[in-house]
Amino acid sequence: MKIIILGAGQVGGTLAEHLAIEQNDITVVDTDGDKLRALQDRLDIGTVTGEASHPNTLLKAGAEDADMLVAVTNSDEINMMACQVAHTLFHTPTKISRVRSPQYLVYEQQLFNRDHIPVDVIIGPEQLVTKNIQQLIANPGALQVLDFADGKVQLAAVRAYHDGPIVGQELQAIRQHMPRVDTRVAAIFRQDRAILPKGDTVVEVGDEVFFIAARDNIRAVMAEMRKIDRPYKRVMIAGGGNIGATLAANIERHYQVKIIEKSYDRCRVLAERLKHALVLNGSATDPQLLAAENIENTDVFCALTDNDESNIMMSMLAKRQGAKKVITLIANTAYADLVSDEIDIAISPQQITIGSLLTHVRRGDISNVHSLRRGAAEAIELTAHGDSRSSRVVGRRLDEIKLPEGVTIGAVVRGKDVLIAHSHIVIETDDHVILFLVDRNMIKDVEKLFAVGFGFFS
Repeated sequence: MKIIILGAGQVGGTLAEHLAIEQNDITVVDTDGDKLRALQDRLDIGTVTGEASHPNTLLKAGAEDADMLVAVTNSDEINMMACQVAHTLFHTPTKISRVRSPQYLVYEQQLFNRDHIPVDVIIGPEQLVTKNIQQLIANPGALQVLDFADGKVQLAAVRAYHDGPIVGQELQAIRQHMPRVDTRVAAIFRQDRAILPKGDTVVEVGDEVFFIAARDNIRAVMAEMRKIDRPYKRVMIAGGGNIGATLAANIERHYQVKIIEKSYDRCRVLAERLKHALVLNGSATDPQLLAAENIENTDVFCALTDNDESNIMMSMLAKRQGAKKVITLIANTAYADLVSDEIDIAISPQQITIGSLLTHVRRGDISNVHSLRRGAAEAIELTAHGDSRSSRVVGRRLDEIKLPEGVTIGAVVRGKDVLIAHSHIVIETDDHVILFLVDRNMIKDVEKLFAVGFGFFS
């Protein structure tokens, strides 16, 4: 597939890396020649230096025969205009645009269609990150919680602790502990080494365990890995930008929310917008302010400014002053690795955004892609098509499907029914199959496995 990526920033660069590895024809456009050279030094891609929305720039990038345009510059307006130019002049089949401003997204249905602004897919990073954080607040103790099949199924990651009933035992003991709850452990990461679990695999203290279950069963399964945290009540948010403000607005009816913002003018805007949250003018790097606001009684402290260094310092200070859990927005993955012991959960906005983008870029009928462990692993939701003659998976039991190494099936969703993966399950046409890849480089093999063709007799 020939894809043009507009913007060589963190999202554009990471997306280019993913897609280049998957043997796509990639061209990246940016005004910063140094960024482009750095990308070209390590990736087999083309680059064009120029304004992303200018017709001559898009022409140089190969827009005349491109299959897809992905506009992820830092400017909403440039992204939208580039899609308009690509549609009008080059008839680009698929146009994806990052739109960050909620002022545009409020009118998404009216604005973004072929008769007005011709964008096929809108990616709103702030909304994606906010949803991710809400899931973590709603599921105390989880490192990651991801939705599949319109929320019917969830994949959760937890750290195994000494007090977990299943810790130190074989995985097959989960069924004895919870005979009425069906779940499957998709993968275990032990000291950054992936382990594909079997029934006799023993869960050890410190393991990062990824498991899949129906939404209503997630907390019950988490309790097997660790002493379950009490539901959170008090949330403190540092940073009143788009993410912080949206999170506060979404959760203020269910939690006691305090939001700290340095700009007095922004505080006034927040105070008018928020009905229940307490808005504080100040800096979360001020230990006296945190103490005065009873940080020691805070269940979750969320550092959500647009500055990695500030977020890290705020989180470390809040943690040392007694905050029970800290969630920190960190764009630079190198920082996330450095502070992993000090911070409970590091949120990577670009990895969350990449997952959403890959859903629309990948081949095959893919409903969801979630990037895991800072991009090393993936969880995907694929729809099975064809029949037993034209498909390698339809009409076959799960234990008959030859999965690529490092790939496991976690669940099958058939209509309203959630079928946790067991060997006797038979894949049917239109089933939604949820897979876990410990190595995202196996995606090509997964796509081939689910491709419909002829001659796939077994």
